[in-house]
Amino acid sequence: MIQYLTAGEYLPHDTPMILLEDVISVTDDDAHCRVSVNKGGVLSPFMDAQGNLPGWYALELMAQCIGVWSGWHRLQRGEESIALGMVLGARELICAAGSLPAGAVLDIHAKLLMQDTRFGSFDCTIQIGADTVSVGRINTFQPTKDELSALFHQPHTSKGAEA
Repeated sequence: MIQYLTAGEYLPHDTPMILLEDVISVTDDDAHCRVSVNKGGVLSPFMDAQGNLPGWYALELMAQCIGVWSGWHRLQRGEESIALGMVLGARELICAAGSLPAGAVLDIHAKLLMQDTRFGSFDCTIQIGADTVSVGRINTFQPTKDELSALFHQPHTSKGAEA
């Protein structure tokens, strides 16, 4: 049985933005992660007054599962495990109930559809037991270090005071 690192060791996030608790499996073309919607868990800062997780978090849960997939594969190739990736968009993203219910254990799956060196497309699902509660196709982009530097470290230009 393969031993996986924690999700946080594959993702470029710090607490409280690591939204996954367990890495269940990673293969050549998919990843399976898990998290519980409960007051004592990693999702607690984001839950509503009834203890439910708003449905829009489905996108971030799916994106982080893709990040775990990417980080695991980077480690297998001997590269740094943590690299910032970007979600370019989501197609047909649906969270039918509008929220993910209190007390639920969420199984997040990301299945690779296609990939080149910098772009990827994944079919993702979130399940509670045998029920699929959210689906979507997530498209991702892996920027280069130069692109990240240009994006986050834009030099500021200042103009002299006008007379």
